[in-house]
Amino acid sequence: MDFSLSEEQRLFQSTIRRFAQTEIAPFYTTWERRDEFPQRLWRRMSQMGLTSLRVDEAYGGVEADAVTTGLAVEAIAYCDFNCAYAVVLSALIGEILNRHAAPRLKEQWLPGLCDGSIRMCIALTEPEAGSDAAAVRTQAVVDGEDFILDGEKASVSLAMHANAALVFVRTLPNARARGISALVVPLDTPGIQRRRYDDMGNRPVGRGSLVFESVRVPRGNLVGTLHTGFQQVMNGFDLSRLLIALQCLAAAQASLDETRDYVLQRKAFGRVLSSFQGVSFPFVEQQSYVEMARLACYHGLWLRDQGRPHTKEAAMMKWLGPSIAREAIHTALILHGHTGYSRDLPLEQRLRDVIGLEIGDGTPQIQKLVLARAWFGRDRGPH
Repeated sequence: MDFSLSEEQRLFQSTIRRFAQTEIAPFYTTWERRDEFPQRLWRRMSQMGLTSLRVDEAYGGVEADAVTTGLAVEAIAYCDFNCAYAVVLSALIGEILNRHAAPRLKEQWLPGLCDGSIRMCIALTEPEAGSDAAAVRTQAVVDGEDFILDGEKASVSLAMHANAALVFVRTLPNARARGISALVVPLDTPGIQRRRYDDMGNRPVGRGSLVFESVRVPRGNLVGTLHTGFQQVMNGFDLSRLLIALQCLAAAQASLDETRDYVLQRKAFGRVLSSFQGVSFPFVEQQSYVEMARLACYHGLWLRDQGRPHTKEAAMMKWLGPSIAREAIHTALILHGHTGYSRDLPLEQRLRDVIGLEIGDGTPQIQKLVLARAWFGRDRGPH
């Protein structure tokens, strides 16, 4: 069992870390406080190849493996949790289009996704179809050479800043997962409204709703074959869930690193804080959890690169990774004392940001349902 990175991966990792520390880290809290989208940094990340990792070279991509993609997410999220959405979303959407879209559709959208001139979001969740993703109601009806879309998508990350969306729609009534298709929808198409959410975290990402009222989309924008969209996104989620876990764990690691520096310098009762078990033991516990979860994430990504099943590993880390990260950041905040509770440090924003991804891409309860069915069988597991 070899846990080492290749020379190419190590070079890539060090390059992205330097870039992130220099150009991204100084602005983490700035974007939220200005209520501003980090558009300039999104384009810079694209120039570094970070929005093209899961796309073929023929369309401007770099054809990175899943482990390398994880390294990129980790390096960016360590410096700016929200900027890491550029890597995660582009990897998820880029891979889906790269694998399933027709050549004409790839040529139309993938080069722009890769060079950062196009930002895409994924629209699956609905007001009454969150955890039950197969209950999608947004409808696409064939009308000549077009589909006509009607419905609403909820909790869409990047809803306010994307140029286009990968939208999952009902194309076969009363068929649950077997009747869902995926369409690329330009968001400047007539009949689309955007509604921003007033979230407690992830604010630069611009989460919101997309409302479709008689929106006309060419039938050529269908991704893959009709009625197979649900299968496409579920496979993609096995990648994004592992990346999301790493995104959260990287924010936790940044918080723990800051805490280590703090407790090595801060004194109380004539001693540095790190010499007290009440300080060092909680730190050690959280660092242990973060490191173990990180290794489990890379195991899942390695399995994906080998073409082996990893749905179970993705579900485990999707519920566990953000949970561990939340507790680690909370512990770091407490160990900083009253200063940790202030906005002078980035800890409070990291805590709020990470909590959002305990929900996004599948709640802990849904991940545990997936796991229980894997271990006990669908017939004897929970329903």
